[in-house]
Amino acid sequence: MRPPTECRWSFPTHDQWDPNDDIVAIGADLEPDTLLYAYAHAMFPMFIDKKHTQLGWWSPPMRGIIPLSGFHTSRSTRKSARLFHCTVNEAFEEVMHACATEHNDGNWIDEHFMKAYTALHRMGHAHSVEVWDEDNALVGGVYGVRINNFFAGESMFHRVTDASKVALKFLVDLMNLDGMSLFDTQWLTDHLETLGAIEIPRDTYRELLAQAIAE
Repeated sequence: MRPPTECRWSFPTHDQWDPNDDIVAIGADLEPDTLLYAYAHAMFPMFIDKKHTQLGWWSPPMRGIIPLSGFHTSRSTRKSARLFHCTVNEAFEEVMHACATEHNDGNWIDEHFMKAYTALHRMGHAHSVEVWDEDNALVGGVYGVRINNFFAGESMFHRVTDASKVALKFLVDLMNLDGMSLFDTQWLTDHLETLGAIEIPRDTYRELLAQAIAE
């Protein structure tokens, strides 16, 4: 797809961003064209306040990514993977709902986000990986947004040990098979660092992003 170059909203340009602030804009909406424009310009949305009245657009000064050639899989994860099977886009809404309810840091995913990303999914821009156990129960997953060779991981969940790691491994393998080049994780967490994630400066990220969405 061709990344959007225009938007109905006047977002600040990157040279206007505070170099030390994660939040680079406030307001706008979650319409598909707004979301795609934002992702193509190194931003992603999250509510700023707990009451979900202020929508913020974030672009951390240090950005987390998973190098596609450097994903780490432990022996225990490889062993666990034999107990699961993975699918793509079979249960997008279920995965997103689980991400919103299975852990505390998913509470920014409310009905507005569910509706917005489900719309993106139906348009072919948002995707999920599902992990199922031997009884065909959904036990883990991850979802995010794709623009050409760029994938923005939004959230993941697990209900049994290693299920989210298996989802990420499956996603990384798919991205490598498809010749993709950039896997954005927004921030670097301790958990993601154990899997091979790193953080890079915002300007470096923007350069990699521009290359990935132009490919």
